[in-house]
Amino acid sequence: MNIAHDVLAVFCAADGRYGNLLGVVRDGRVCPDEASRRALARDLGFSETVFVDDPERGAVDIHTPTVRLPFAGHPLVGAAWLLDLEVVNPPAGEVWVRHDGEFTWITARPEWAPPRTLRQYASAAEVEALDVPPPGDWVYAWAWEDEAAGRVRARAFPGRGDGIDEDEATGAAALLLSARLNRALNITQGRGSQLLTAPGPDGFIELGGRVREIRR
Repeated sequence: MNIAHDVLAVFCAADGRYGNLLGVVRDGRVCPDEASRRALARDLGFSETVFVDDPERGAVDIHTPTVRLPFAGHPLVGAAWLLDLEVVNPPAGEVWVRHDGEFTWITARPEWAPPRTLRQYASAAEVEALDVPPPGDWVYAWAWEDEAAGRVRARAFPGRGDGIDEDEATGAAALLLSARLNRALNITQGRGSQLLTAPGPDGFIELGGRVREIRR
């Protein structure tokens, strides 16, 4: 589908490598309905594609190749960075944004995140050695690298059977893990992406990371 879009890498490492690829369609009117958005998301083949319906309000719509999501971390961090937004409005609710040097942060409630199976392992080496499981549960596999320092090693397996066997960096799951552990985390996911979290007041969680533009 020949539709203008940006491609970003979200939750990059400090050297700019890795990150989860994201498609951003700045003018959502070019894909006016759910079917056309799903088709473009499938065509692009990223774990998520975000459609901007109102840049002034930060209204966005998030699609995987097979489902529409009310909330997802890396599309919101990426869209907020690209459009320099102070607030993003996915269907789940109002998400506030702050920009802090090389990091873009969003503040959200963990209950907005889709269900995830958080599966702890005894060591980072065990997580790194995992094979992709068969389709089924959406699994976030994690282990402490340094519990005292809040450093976590993680991998994510969506299990949808849509061609996305492993998610390189998953903000929603990071929010859920930070809420479960009730502490700030420095997460290395996938090949080397970095996600930061911090519990806030009233049950909110901050989620932050670096973003870079791949192409437009």
